Amino acid sequence: MAKSRLKKTVRFIKQFILAFIAVITVYILATFIFSIIPVNSNIANQGDITVYINSNGVHTDIVVPVKNNIKDWTTVIPFSHTIANDSLAQYVAFGWGDRAFYLETPQWSDLKASTAFNAAFHLGTSAMHTRFYRTLQEDEECIKLKISKSNYKKLVTYIDNSFAYSESKQVKWIANRSYNNYDAFYEAKGKYSLFYTCNTWTNNALKAANQKAALWTLYDKGILYHYDK
Repeated sequence: MAKSRLKKTVRFIKQFILAFIAVITVYILATFIFSIIPVNSNIANQGDITVYINSNGVHTDIVVPVKNNIKDWTTVIPFSHTIANDSLAQYVAFGWGDRAFYLETPQWSDLKASTAFNAAFHLGTSAMHTRFYRTLQEDEECIKLKISKSNYKKLVTYIDNSFAYSESKQVKWIANRSYNNYDAFYEAKGKYSLFYTCNTWTNNALKAANQKAALWTLYDKGILYHYDK
């Protein structure tokens, strides 16, 4: 009887391990395959408005003009929410992500197991990270796009709808939290997970603006791949 139970236990453990390996394998393959499937691949890079896709090697932001005749972002996220209060900034970057990961993990060495677990399994809340720039330099990880006014309006709507708003229709500033003198954090909608990351948000922003994007991606290279041609 004891041997029979032991065999069943060993068999269950083996099956569990094999199932776990299979799930991880499918996840990795899906991440790769869906990242290289293009969306809007025939879109020409032309228009009146300059925006950027900016990556730090892991995380991507969408960078847009601070103000134009379509949107004045300072009416939503004023310069005064940053330490520098730099009214000469010409561009503002938007990056969505897990709130705890953003605020409690300024360096990878600060990452806690609980933060990673909550982020991976859809248990946390989200935040929007914004950063003002006077200029940006194009390179392999900073891609310049020229988009039409109609597509920019769609991008603005997508970004706007990602913020969590108060009853008075104001963004919820997370005061006195920043990485540098030019950035700020805000409460956002949605939750981070193994299937929806900061880069998925950026990829969806590009889709919303009818720009080249991956069918689905979790990482920055899945976006940049479609512009490396």
